[in-house]
Amino acid sequence: MERAPKTDRPKIPGGYLAPKLLAWSWAETRLSRSLNYWVATVTPAGTPHARPVWGVWLDQRFFFSSGSRIRSNVSAGSRVSINLESGDECVIVEGMASELHEAAAVCRVTDAYNSKYSWNLEAKPGELFEVRPRVVFAWLCDGSGQDGGALFAQTATRFLFE
Repeated sequence: MERAPKTDRPKIPGGYLAPKLLAWSWAETRLSRSLNYWVATVTPAGTPHARPVWGVWLDQRFFFSSGSRIRSNVSAGSRVSINLESGDECVIVEGMASELHEAAAVCRVTDAYNSKYSWNLEAKPGELFEVRPRVVFAWLCDGSGQDGGALFAQTATRFLFE
């Protein structure tokens, strides 16, 4: 069993945040169940690039496949941000991406991917990416905007990984 990350509050000036923290299990559930994820990378020229991908959350890591510009961007600089689709149940993973080369891990991830999406992905070593989180941010938000940010202030949580 993986060890839960250290939990604390994001750093926001002015004492805006309340003392309540979200549980790591809350964030992991959303990371596992999400169908679409936005991957943000930086091009070699320094331009941001974001695109949606399918992926799986396993063993406190995010795995995905992409043949797009993400491959060349990760080769040039491995820092990435992974965002879920929801603006009301936010989970943002910041970490380091690398190609996944271990054959057993590729099989395990491919099986999870195919089960999740009813797909027939046949990935080979080096064709999938693995993102190891450095920090994960999570919060709830009233999508109507009527609460003046109160739900965010009550739930904004930062999970730190070693």
